[in-house]
Amino acid sequence: MNAADIRPQVPAAANVLAVLRYVASQAGPTGASAIARDVGLPRSTTYHLLAALIDDGFVVHLPEERKYALGVTAHELGTGYSRQAPLQRIARYPLAKLVARTKRTAHLAVMHGREVIYVIEERAPRQRPLVTDAGVRLPAHLTASGRAMLASMDSAQVAALYPGPEAFTTRNETGVHSLPALMELLERVRAAGYSWEEDEVTDGYSSVAVPVLDRTGYPVASVTLTVANRPTPSPAAAARTAGTVPERTVHIEDVAQDWVPDVAKCAREISRRLRPSG
Repeated sequence: MNAADIRPQVPAAANVLAVLRYVASQAGPTGASAIARDVGLPRSTTYHLLAALIDDGFVVHLPEERKYALGVTAHELGTGYSRQAPLQRIARYPLAKLVARTKRTAHLAVMHGREVIYVIEERAPRQRPLVTDAGVRLPAHLTASGRAMLASMDSAQVAALYPGPEAFTTRNETGVHSLPALMELLERVRAAGYSWEEDEVTDGYSSVAVPVLDRTGYPVASVTLTVANRPTPSPAAAARTAGTVPERTVHIEDVAQDWVPDVAKCAREISRRLRPSG
């Protein structure tokens, strides 16, 4: 029996989940009339459901404000979700398949404020270690991972994250050190359907990234593939060219053409696994 067969038989469960989801989505406590109106329930039903949620600690009533907010049980549920690291569990197999297909190192990253945190590094065989190991934090606007997620946000969200010049603490040659420059870059990312960086995280390497979207279309993570953009010289050649900067031999357009379809396929698979069945 699938979810579509079960759902019509338990409307009360669907209603209580809809109320809980609505309360969780609000910026602050909300009134019963707003819940009933926006969820599409009779007021009497809404009060009964709220009473049940209050009894189990999922919701608390604030009598002075005549409003409702999430309770301790909802917090416990959220921390339990975090403890089980479901995103990493869901993403690890698709990421491993991506590395097996491409023979290149891949990452899963999430946003934390204006930083990205790399939560998985799936290193390809015989690939050198990168600075983007699991647990490393980097400025989001300088990485392909961060740019993929920022480009999936609306302009107001990006502006809230970068309220002034002090938000751009790291300068780089691309000129992404102001909100207008970042907005312009993100427009290019949206038009291309993927994000990129060249030599901005690790010298000699380029990365392309695609966001992982939840069921509302919000970017919860991104998948990144990192590719060497210069040949690895022999020891003798390295000695002859010591002190010089080798020219890049693989341009980002070539990297994107070769690898973005695989990265996008992996991101779509993780997005699909995050969504409720049915």
